[in-house]
Amino acid sequence: MAQPTSSQSNKLLATCLGDCVHVAGVRRFVSVAEEAGYTTRFLGAAQPIAAIVDAVREWQPDVLAISYRLTPEALERLLAELLPQLEAERQRGLRLVFGGPDPNCLVVERSGAFEASFGSATDEVACRMYLSSQEAPAPPSSLPQDLVGRIKAKAPWPLLRHHYGQPTVDDTVAGAETIAEMGVLDVISLGPDQNAQASFFRPEEMDPNQDGAGGVPVRSEDDFRRIYQATRTGNHPLVRCYSGTRDVLRMAELLNRTINNAWAAIPLFWYNILDRRSDRPLRQSIEESQVAMCWHAERGVPVEVNDSHQWSLRSAPDSVAAASFFLAAYNAKNQGVKDYVGQFMFNTPAGTGADMDLAKMLAKIDLTDDLCDEHFSIWRQTRTGLTSYPADMHQAMGHMGGTIAMQLALSPHIVHVVSYSEANHAATTEDVIASAKIAQGVINVLLPGLPDMSIGNRVRERRSEIVGDARLILAAMRELAPAGCADPWSDPETLARAVECGLMDAPDLAGNPGARGTILTSLVDGACRTVDANGLPVTESRRVAEALEYARSKFGRS
Repeated sequence: MAQPTSSQSNKLLATCLGDCVHVAGVRRFVSVAEEAGYTTRFLGAAQPIAAIVDAVREWQPDVLAISYRLTPEALERLLAELLPQLEAERQRGLRLVFGGPDPNCLVVERSGAFEASFGSATDEVACRMYLSSQEAPAPPSSLPQDLVGRIKAKAPWPLLRHHYGQPTVDDTVAGAETIAEMGVLDVISLGPDQNAQASFFRPEEMDPNQDGAGGVPVRSEDDFRRIYQATRTGNHPLVRCYSGTRDVLRMAELLNRTINNAWAAIPLFWYNILDRRSDRPLRQSIEESQVAMCWHAERGVPVEVNDSHQWSLRSAPDSVAAASFFLAAYNAKNQGVKDYVGQFMFNTPAGTGADMDLAKMLAKIDLTDDLCDEHFSIWRQTRTGLTSYPADMHQAMGHMGGTIAMQLALSPHIVHVVSYSEANHAATTEDVIASAKIAQGVINVLLPGLPDMSIGNRVRERRSEIVGDARLILAAMRELAPAGCADPWSDPETLARAVECGLMDAPDLAGNPGARGTILTSLVDGACRTVDANGLPVTESRRVAEALEYARSKFGRS
């Protein structure tokens, strides 16, 4: 059937059929159609068949939207009378769509006359995507199974991602299937337990007492395949998984062949002696991570380097988090990555002021904008800070909704939903579904007309300050580089030195053999800043100068 060339010329006629007086849903559909550029007309509630047919013949709409919320048996009889009278108009090109309870959707689908039906669980995003594309909704199995394709198919709405892993593989398989059938997530992000992350290929090293701790205890390739196959239903979500903390390339190969890993999450400074997730020395882990970035780049797999919030989780100053965000993106591009996922974790450290949080995230964007070109794209992924949630579940729901509202200021391509339950208990399947629905509700309300939250004076001033401070750190790294180093920002030796001399530092690294760990920070007027022993703010220029002086005594003058 030929499709119109522009929604601006489309006409949509909407009505409630028969004795149905429930108009709220169809009226909202009409409003969405108007926002999409349609000329609309609403006949009203409880319209007899003759009135609908007359209106169609008189006004000649492109789309007839019918709503019916009463019994499916009555709907079947009504359609048997209505559809033959509209046959000529359907041959002319009239498109029929339906909205109502799921049992009624089954009735209209069996009729074969309707282009689309919107059931009880349909959200506004699906309606908008249908009306904007002017095409019948694609079956779930045909949705793009690559990250960039999926982002573009859903735009301007962001993809929803949630971390998922139950204490057993069987429970994870069952839960993943339920989540997929509900269609609430675009990305299921598998979280293996710590045994699997560190020792998947070394089962003899695993501690059985820790099985299922922190995630799903995957122990074989078949475990991964079972979970992935369980998601081949509903909206066929993308699936991805952490890279592991050792044997990174072996894990990358396994994930690609078992779950079609949507994108890789690879650290630059982490998953080693710094965070105790493995005993790898810092220089070794940096080199291995760069190799892993290159491996994925060669295969066209998008890469996320989730370093920035790792620093903030350890109370590093905002300047260090911002510099780290740049270094992560820079190294990914340097290794040939084309599509880069930049993750922005809000509310970290916990207690960060909302305006200062937004300023920090905008500063990260400012620092990396110049990296983007025809060969390198950054896809923004936002999330709520895990440690920021209150334990009270109702307050946590409000917290999650509020922070997602702030995140929309970045126009994210992906919203990484963090369940409101996390401060109380690890998210169950039901928690994941509920959290995703809450997140979608916030997005539906705000995205069509979000005000610009970046224009306040405090946000603009702090944003500029962080950019300047981060550039001081990046410039100082050039002074740390060994003689003859052509590119300090991607040189493992220089990057390691930056940590060891305290140029890149965090209070929670105190006592760590791989870091200096002497920095002190505090939340000052909502921003995480370096402070002295008396709690007074220290300028970044002073802190950087002190770190460089220490580096000269430790490494000599390059």
